[in-house]
Amino acid sequence: MSSATTAENHQLMEVSAVGTPEPIVRYKNVSKSFGDLEVLKQIDMDIAPGEKVALIGPSGSGKTTVARMLMTLEKPTSGVIEVNGEPLWHKEVNGKLVPADQKHLRRVRANIGMVFQQYNLFPHMTILRNCTEAPIHVQGVPKDQAIKRATEMLERVGLGDKLDAYPSQLSGGQQQRVAIARAVVMRPKVMLFDEVTSALDPELVGEVLAVIKDLAREGNMAMMLITHEMDFAYDVADRVVFMDQGYIVEQGPPKQVLENPQTERLQSFIHRFRNGS
Repeated sequence: MSSATTAENHQLMEVSAVGTPEPIVRYKNVSKSFGDLEVLKQIDMDIAPGEKVALIGPSGSGKTTVARMLMTLEKPTSGVIEVNGEPLWHKEVNGKLVPADQKHLRRVRANIGMVFQQYNLFPHMTILRNCTEAPIHVQGVPKDQAIKRATEMLERVGLGDKLDAYPSQLSGGQQQRVAIARAVVMRPKVMLFDEVTSALDPELVGEVLAVIKDLAREGNMAMMLITHEMDFAYDVADRVVFMDQGYIVEQGPPKQVLENPQTERLQSFIHRFRNGS
């Protein structure tokens, strides 16, 4: 056995001895209601560091609400969400969890990035400036470092020749790639992608999915991918989570969930999807 193999096995044994790493995100008995409508029902879900999790399910199943609560855009009705081992919507005071203040929310949320269906770029700023504003003014990154970081990321998403362009001069696919670059330059530990291709013309979908696949291959950033692109979920995700009527109905490796669904609800969903209805 080579020394490299021995070292690798030793590392594996160390990981096994310690156990699985602490999740970067944890939902514990989380529910969400809008008035009398309960859209999430006692959700339990962990995401490991670097894990890619695809959320699938019919419209209204609660997928986007799961992401919006993590991004602090919606507050859970009950339950606890933890990020990097720390409560997001709560903080501990004298051994008890109490509602978090805005300062706590901002600090914990700094670990999270999100790309929405709409690009939400600043129309009056160049592409480069769109990607440097937050690192400079939120994270305090020196301007020259922020420009270097943003330029490298824009080159990576295929827009290195568009640094001085404005959003209105770009196609929808290009604008969404800028939105992805803008989120990634903040170096979050978790990236949320909420149906990022749904507002795009069909011929532009591929270019955006290719960028996300490239980022996923890096492996160091956890991702939550809310998508209706089943082939994309199959290729990118480590785990697929199927939601319906506010519950997590089934989850597991893509091959298991998408090729061998165990529940009638998932079987029906995949059948409808494959038949285009």
